[in-house]
Amino acid sequence: MKLMVYSHDTYGLGNIRRMLAICDRLLATVPNLSVLLVSGAPMLHSFRMTPGLDYIKLPCLRRDESGALAVTYLDTEMEATVRWRSESIRAAAENFKPDLLLVDKKPHGLQGELHPTLDWLERHSPATKLVLLLRDILYSPAKTVQEWSEHGYLPTLERRFDAIWVVGDPTVFDLRREYSLPTTVATKVQFCGYLRKPRSTTPATAIRESLRIAPHNQLVLVTPGGGQDGFHVVSAYLDSLRYFPDRDRIKSLIVSGPDMPAAQRHRLQSRARTLPGVILHEFTDDLMGYMAAADAVVSMAGYNTTCEILSLGKRAVMVPRVKPVLEQLIRADCLARLSLVEAIHPHRLTPVMLAHKLLKQLTATEPLRVDDAIDLNGLERLGDRLQALFPKNAIPQRVKPTFSAPAPPFATALSA
Repeated sequence: MKLMVYSHDTYGLGNIRRMLAICDRLLATVPNLSVLLVSGAPMLHSFRMTPGLDYIKLPCLRRDESGALAVTYLDTEMEATVRWRSESIRAAAENFKPDLLLVDKKPHGLQGELHPTLDWLERHSPATKLVLLLRDILYSPAKTVQEWSEHGYLPTLERRFDAIWVVGDPTVFDLRREYSLPTTVATKVQFCGYLRKPRSTTPATAIRESLRIAPHNQLVLVTPGGGQDGFHVVSAYLDSLRYFPDRDRIKSLIVSGPDMPAAQRHRLQSRARTLPGVILHEFTDDLMGYMAAADAVVSMAGYNTTCEILSLGKRAVMVPRVKPVLEQLIRADCLARLSLVEAIHPHRLTPVMLAHKLLKQLTATEPLRVDDAIDLNGLERLGDRLQALFPKNAIPQRVKPTFSAPAPPFATALSA
């Protein structure tokens, strides 16, 4: 079976990390699966590729805090770059001939770049299934309804797409209702659950020992995701330390993120060196390990970070991003209403408030019963959803051809 995955790529690493985790899971659970990922994510080459997965790298586009799109690296015009990307995606579909096209978030792709691919599949490969993958929350309801109307997404979803998979839980946010989806589209929505993150192979005790955290100490992990816009969160946390009644008991591990501007990171490093018990790292490839070792987490409210916190059942204070969209704010508020996290609007963030919210989490005695509150079985359920799209025993099976390479001329000469 051939699966083609389109992942848009304009802000941070969240989308590509999520899509790669989904691809890995599907490869592990669906027999004879071959996956082609198409994306312009700038760090795609840095990720380990699972056997059965390959990718086509598109020219990078980026979206700034105002939401405006631009070409990231190349000195090319936006219109020409989108046309180049669009032609590359269509050529990939034409040559790969997928049985299923999984589209991340935007039914038409960035700037409508999927239109030629959707048209080609409709004319030449009508048996190819089309599925839209959505995270739990897109934008605010008003913005989402407006965007979907302006871009004509609803008619496309109604006529062309076979299903809409949501890696979220309607208990947190029911996008069918919040985005006023018509019945013809809402009936295609299948909630799969949030994506449970695998635990680290390094024991939490070993990590605490490596950080020299004594048993009587409490460890706070501060992680603003990639860090591109997380300076204010880390700075507020450092200021909040003076308001803890037993400050010596608190140990802090800050992971600033690889995308934090160097000048901001250097300012934080200078401050951290003057504060006892504060460790600052730029990046770690074992965030789940550090999070498991922590007693509480201070973070933003990106989808991946949220899944990591929920997977471990960690007490957390979230300071969500509010630009360029309100996705994180809505997510943090919804989880706070379920008493799964504490949330602070970034415009109301003060060191005193952060200290108060964090102290409340550090002194909580009841464990969080996350699995009783929301569904975290998204990865397990996606394979079932995929196979359910095809009639029983009718999942395409393709035998990989074997080739005998011709002997090089010198070998022929030697055997003569």
